[in-house]
Amino acid sequence: MNNLNRREFIKTTAVAGVAALTSPVLSSEIASAQTKGKTFKPIAISSGNGTKALEKTMELIKKGSDALDAVVAGVNIVEDDPNDMSVGYGGLPNEDGVVELDAAVWHGPSFRGGSVASIRNIKNPSKVAKLVLERTDHVLLVGEGALKFAKAHGFPEENLLTDKAREAWLKWKENLSKEDDWLPPHSIEDTDIGEIISKYTRTYGTIHISAIDLNNNLSCCTTTSGLAFKIPGRVGDSPIIGAGLFCDNEVGSAGSTGRGEANLLNLSSAMIVEWMRQGKSPEQACIMACERVQHRCKEKRLLDEKGRFKHGVTFYAINKDGEYGGANLWEGGTYLIHDGTEVKKIECAFLHKRDDK
Repeated sequence: MNNLNRREFIKTTAVAGVAALTSPVLSSEIASAQTKGKTFKPIAISSGNGTKALEKTMELIKKGSDALDAVVAGVNIVEDDPNDMSVGYGGLPNEDGVVELDAAVWHGPSFRGGSVASIRNIKNPSKVAKLVLERTDHVLLVGEGALKFAKAHGFPEENLLTDKAREAWLKWKENLSKEDDWLPPHSIEDTDIGEIISKYTRTYGTIHISAIDLNNNLSCCTTTSGLAFKIPGRVGDSPIIGAGLFCDNEVGSAGSTGRGEANLLNLSSAMIVEWMRQGKSPEQACIMACERVQHRCKEKRLLDEKGRFKHGVTFYAINKDGEYGGANLWEGGTYLIHDGTEVKKIECAFLHKRDDK
């Protein structure tokens, strides 16, 4: 290269460098342009109650659907199922016997989210959360405002309390205390009536799905009826961006189920995505989230005699390369993966081994 050509080369590359710094084109748009026309292998991960939901998600993705549309359609199956008492229709109610639902969605390509919390009488809060993303300047709507928004978009109000859920609520209420007038079925010979709430577990229930579509774009959704018999108005982690779910289209997607308060205090899903950005595998990042929950819990009422966090929390994650992982604080947790061929049950990594095994 002669001197003239060298000078011209330096001048040209310098101008190109400045243009790259000042160009409004985003890295995600560049990546999209680079992958345009390519087809990528889809994958989806969910909590253990998501078999049919994953099958629906993958069916739509294979037909070319955007990952967000697919995951919402997937969780709708569980929201509509009266036999799943942790989500949507048939979900366990609050302490007043009223079903309150939470949901959130996140769309990776546009880096936008939408959510609703403490919404009543609407069977599919995930659909409403998606509309919050698409049709408002907000991210989160709650309570009466969320209900009015849903009704404005044509969602019918429905009674979400099934006979099965009502029976569970009454059993909890009847056995809550000896100090009130609610009693369970009993005979004149029974002496220990009430104060046996430990026999009636206060269920945490949720479904989370994260997925990669054929365009290598990520999205996720979490939906729940929350903690059974909660104080009215209680909001868990599910509708809170960064806690119950988070996604970065350049890195990966994560979500959680279990004790929502632990995730709210630790922003676990956002942390998982950031750890994956730093090079951790999805499983490693999920284990780190478990360690964070354990390390930062200072309330002794939440710890067992060995100082271990007593409650279950499960994390799920996939990265941009299609790798996946899940972890629970306790041994025995599972999650589901659809690899484009079939749904597979996978054992979670865990921190603590159960003493009874």
